Amino acid sequence: MRARSALAAPVAAVVLAALPACQTRSPATPAEAPTRPDGVVTWAASAARMDEEASDRGHRLVVRTSVGGRDLRIRLTNAFGDRPVTFDGLHAGLRKEGAALVPGSNRPLTFDGARSVTVPAGRTVLSDPLPGRLPATTDLVISFDTPDATGPVSGHWMAMQTSYLGEVGHTAEEGDAAWTRTTGSWFYLDAVSVRAEPGTGAVVALGDSITDGWQSTTDTNRRWPDYLARRLQRADTDIKGVANAGISSNKVLTDGGGQSALNRLDRDVLSQPGLRTVFLFEGVNDIKAAPGITAEDLIDGYRTIVERAHTAGKCVVAATVAPFKGWSEWSPAAEAVRQDVNAFIRDSGEFDAVTDFDRTLRSPYDPARLLPTFDGGDHLHPNDKGMQAMADTINLKSLDCAGPSSP
Repeated sequence: MRARSALAAPVAAVVLAALPACQTRSPATPAEAPTRPDGVVTWAASAARMDEEASDRGHRLVVRTSVGGRDLRIRLTNAFGDRPVTFDGLHAGLRKEGAALVPGSNRPLTFDGARSVTVPAGRTVLSDPLPGRLPATTDLVISFDTPDATGPVSGHWMAMQTSYLGEVGHTAEEGDAAWTRTTGSWFYLDAVSVRAEPGTGAVVALGDSITDGWQSTTDTNRRWPDYLARRLQRADTDIKGVANAGISSNKVLTDGGGQSALNRLDRDVLSQPGLRTVFLFEGVNDIKAAPGITAEDLIDGYRTIVERAHTAGKCVVAATVAPFKGWSEWSPAAEAVRQDVNAFIRDSGEFDAVTDFDRTLRSPYDPARLLPTFDGGDHLHPNDKGMQAMADTINLKSLDCAGPSSP
């Protein structure tokens, strides 16, 4: 393990700054990062381009918080749009059940004091802080209208969470009568942050469909980062925020299922407020793709992520690549690359800590396969039990490391 020293710039007490919230944040292109506000991220979902019509539509999006705190702020993204998008009637409330909200909890969000905001193409925007406390591990509901939205939507298509759609003009209502359609995606919303207790930090899980939660049970928050968030809430640690930066089919090196990990690192990970540690669990899609990449290629990608995270003063915990024999793209050559990559992750000392998901998930009778008890059925994605086993494998103290070593 890498020897570590304190960060050059210690994490300050998390007090939200009075930023002009309607100010749009870079990137000028989708690969660049928004300005990071003060606070701690409590939820996030990495956006990609979605070719879907969103005009004259109301959205009621359900997300699960990790860390609790005051003065929540939401981040809206138009990173992959090709024209401005106007958002009206934005509200935040707590879910009662379905699309219905806890009475009295639904409150308007503003942007520089205004009830609507227009986000240019390729940009993101932060709301003003909303006074009041947001509980940990609870269902937060963000409602808004997009009356004139055209062109590509920026969003997260595989939410593993039911949200709701309806006609415009009903976002202030706490009942569910107007929300007649369901969706399994999140649109335009890509992060929520809070002002937590001083010294509180967050971890961002950078990954693919396994981190995104595929084969876990929808609407139950059984992705492995969800199990991790619940562990952290009970633990004696300053790391309380968990953000899920998983995208189905995502790769480290090349775009495809969203932008590559290298191309989205700044926006989806390093821009998140309160970030202490990057949890890197990605690479199986690079390995199993045809033509396959070499172990050296993937290792170079990992090294670039570590270098960029360390330059930003963040730790990197890496997880070994899980077995996938039985998946249609498995081959002995791909397995050899996986073994070489995992040997590097375990033994190189280039990460601040290592979590051995491979050892947790593999079958003792055929280490190239998932243990049947953890197999979600396709021999690549763990089921709910596998997701929990992954989260239970993580040494929570490793997530609160002091930072990269001094030169």
